[in-house]
Amino acid sequence: MTGPAPRIPEGGPPEEHLPRLAGARALSVMHVSADFPDPIDAAKTPVIRTLLELTRDGFDHQVISLNRRAPRLQDVVASDRDQPMPFEWGDAQVYRAPACGLFHAAMLRRLGRHLADLLAPACPDLIVGHKLTVEGLAVAEAARILHLPYAITIQGNTDAKILAARPDLALRFASVFHGAQVVFSFAPWALNQVEKRLGQRTGSTVLLPCPTDLDTPIAPVMPGAGMVSAFHLRHMRNKNLSTTASALRLLHKQGQAVPFTLLGGGNDAERARCRAQLRGIPGVSLAGTLSREDMARALNRGTGFVLPSHRESFGLVFIEALFAGLPVVYPENRAVSGWFDDLPFAIPVDPDDPKALAAAMRRLVLEESSLKQALAKWQHSQHALQFTRPHIAERFSAGLELAASVTGGKVEA
Repeated sequence: MTGPAPRIPEGGPPEEHLPRLAGARALSVMHVSADFPDPIDAAKTPVIRTLLELTRDGFDHQVISLNRRAPRLQDVVASDRDQPMPFEWGDAQVYRAPACGLFHAAMLRRLGRHLADLLAPACPDLIVGHKLTVEGLAVAEAARILHLPYAITIQGNTDAKILAARPDLALRFASVFHGAQVVFSFAPWALNQVEKRLGQRTGSTVLLPCPTDLDTPIAPVMPGAGMVSAFHLRHMRNKNLSTTASALRLLHKQGQAVPFTLLGGGNDAERARCRAQLRGIPGVSLAGTLSREDMARALNRGTGFVLPSHRESFGLVFIEALFAGLPVVYPENRAVSGWFDDLPFAIPVDPDDPKALAAAMRRLVLEESSLKQALAKWQHSQHALQFTRPHIAERFSAGLELAASVTGGKVEA
């Protein structure tokens, strides 16, 4: 498909798509997500739940929280699903599907038919699948059967990986992508990658940052106490601690060593692995688990934030660092790429290039004053407002309203 995709403007959604007034019937929205904390797996990322919490006054949100498990022998002759487990937001559902993407489309199409059976007695106004290449396949099938509109979100890490791994399913993915009434994308780079593979949308799209509770600006301080990074220590490989360590060693050899503080919890074995990765580098500190308030203060004390992750769908911690007054170095073409182009306090680097990362760290030190001055100005700009919870809630609400209002809720057969 060709032609520019309509986008909800950055200044805010059109007034006709704001949430309905109190007293009007709340739109019923069924969310299907494999990334929603539930009784089966409470440790899943809270991003989708936070979006629903921010907009629950304007919508009747319900959730089918998916948990994939490998098939059991008895599934050959019995059900491919366990009994759902009710919880506050809806039902936690285990579905059986092989690992490594075997029968990927077939299993999700079958799941979609199951979803249609569940939803048929009391159809929602809208179904939302919270990843194009996984939940989107099931939701599109359920919406087709029930003649309902659907929306999807694009989560760059998983969606980009599956799109690259399954070119044989490109037509199926394209049908889901272009058939959605609204597509939400957490980052510009993710939407761009999908459109390169599946064609540019002519339908509506909404760029929707992930919300964080650390969205109150804290003025930058001078001078900072060195480089800061933050992640749970079990993720050290994906968060690319090895390249960070190599860059710190390069700076040390060049006589420009800077202190480095790693924020984040982990068990003894994980701490030992991180310490081994950072062995021989002066000024290294592992700060452990911090409260949210202490996290913001710890970020604020730094010179700059560094996290050259291999994979990031959005990279919420970069936004938290910026609001805490800390310039950031982020991996190019992922994470927050596309949100901060040409802004000096957000520096993209090749995450596989220690020399480039060392140069970016050197810049954070040498240009600390000017970078933090520019960041302090940005913190109170209209551009910064789009990363705050009220603005995100407004954009999400507007997109849901728009998706459900295509034909007044139902889609004609």
